[in-house]
Amino acid sequence: MALLDLKNVTIRFGGLTAVDSVNLQVEEGTIQALIGPNGAGKSTMFNLITGIYAPTEGEISFGGERISGGEPYKIAARGIGRTFQNIRLFSTLSVLENVLIGAHTRGKVGLGGAICKYLPWVRREEGALQEWAIECLKQVDLVHRVYEPAGSLPYGEQRRLEIARALAIKPRILLLDEPAAGMNPQEKMSLMQMIRGIRETGLTVFLVEHDMKFVMGLSDRIAVLDYGVKIADGTPLEVRSNDRVIEAYLGKGAAH
Repeated sequence: MALLDLKNVTIRFGGLTAVDSVNLQVEEGTIQALIGPNGAGKSTMFNLITGIYAPTEGEISFGGERISGGEPYKIAARGIGRTFQNIRLFSTLSVLENVLIGAHTRGKVGLGGAICKYLPWVRREEGALQEWAIECLKQVDLVHRVYEPAGSLPYGEQRRLEIARALAIKPRILLLDEPAAGMNPQEKMSLMQMIRGIRETGLTVFLVEHDMKFVMGLSDRIAVLDYGVKIADGTPLEVRSNDRVIEAYLGKGAAH
């Protein structure tokens, strides 16, 4: 059984069908990519999975349980972490504090605990969450930046920090929306190695990305959207040689 399963998922905004009857499965422990031209519906798919949008038709299941139409914070608590196409950090907070925001979704301390922060059990939990946040920063090679303001980090490191914050919720699947956008070739290579390392911990990765060299070198399987319709789904080799994909997106030279 697939970890993430989309069945006939459709969403309409007025007269516009942004995603049209998409069936897609993401197997546990894999790196799955979603590609397509601008406006194909890729980020909309992520918003459907994470509860920002509810599908007009169809069903989304995660771990065998239906999540479509659920509230985003409840979906996140089930184990779906994500980053966004545009960086959404708290720039004046430290690197550690940004990751702790994600970690607190797994904590038991609520408003009362925050008020009574000197209680022994509250301090123990805060200590445990800080230790976990540091571990997440180690995974993305940012532990040396722990007390620096997030806004002072170079662009590529801000991207990594978003991934650390998503890891802090202890997800089963990590959704990465254009993680390599704006990075130079060296940063992309480092990011690719980092994502492989994350997968080796047992985490499933589902990413949207425009850089075809990055996608083809990293992914186990690739699905392709064109105007909200899935036109291909297979291994990198199968997708690269698919006539419909070449015509819609990759270009005639991509198969060679």
